[in-house]
Amino acid sequence: MHILQPKHSKLNEKETEELLKKLNISKSQFPKILLSDVALPSDCSVGDVIKIDRKHPDGKIVPYFRVVV
Repeated sequence: MHILQPKHSKLNEKETEELLKKLNISKSQFPKILLSDVALPSDCSVGDVIKIDRKHPDGKIVPYFRVVV
């Protein structure tokens, strides 16, 4: 992983269900990320939800979510 690349982590099933319930959406409504993306953890498969921690200029870390296709 490169120093400028934001941290990508795979959510487990429990975390995914809690997130879907909290946001009141389905997996198909998440933005997509390709399985071939080099930033993904090695144990990812299609349908997994990925959390991306991006740092904003003010230093605050904001999570973004994607589903692997």
